Amino acid sequence: MFRMPLLSMTAAWSMAAAAAAFATAATLAAVPAPAIAGAHMKKDIVDTAVEVGSFNTLVAAVQAAGLVDVLKGEGPFTVFAPTDDAFAKLPAGTVEELLKPENKDRLVAILTYHVVPGKVMSSDLSEGLKAKTVQGQEVTISLAGGPKVDGANIVQPDIETSNGVIHVIDAVILPAE
Repeated sequence: MFRMPLLSMTAAWSMAAAAAAFATAATLAAVPAPAIAGAHMKKDIVDTAVEVGSFNTLVAAVQAAGLVDVLKGEGPFTVFAPTDDAFAKLPAGTVEELLKPENKDRLVAILTYHVVPGKVMSSDLSEGLKAKTVQGQEVTISLAGGPKVDGANIVQPDIETSNGVIHVIDAVILPAE
C-alpha cells in the first residue's frame, strides 16, 4: 500500500538526521516558552524530545524508523514536530500500523517529510515559501491566520537545540504518495 523508492546512503542518513530533528522539536513544544528558553541549546533534538516527555509517539516513531542516531547528528535541521495530540488526530490504528517493521519505509518517509535541512527560523518564513524536505518533496508555508506548514498550525516556533530548530505543529503532515 505504501511505497518509497530505495534511497542512497546519503539520502538515508539525511532522513535519519531529519527524524532526530523532528523528535527534538516535538519535545520542546510541550514545555512553555519561558521554561525552555535557552535550556535546550545544549541538547540535541532527540534528547530534548525524550526529556520533555510530551512527544512519546514521535520518539517511538523515530526509534522504530531507526533515525535516532541521525537526528542526534550535527545538523543543522529544521523540524516541524507534531505533538502527541497531533498524532492522536490520525485515524484509529494508523500509528500502530506505521510502527510495524514492514512499514518502516513509509514511516521514514513521513518523519523525514517533517524535516528541512538547515536552520530555518520563523523570521525566515514567508507566504508561499516552499522548502524541500529531507524526504525529497516540498512543504509549503502560509502565514494567513498564523504560520502554517502544509496546513498544520505552527503552535510554538523557534525552539533552538544544539543541532537545529524545532517548530511545534498541531497536525501530522503527510507527503504525497
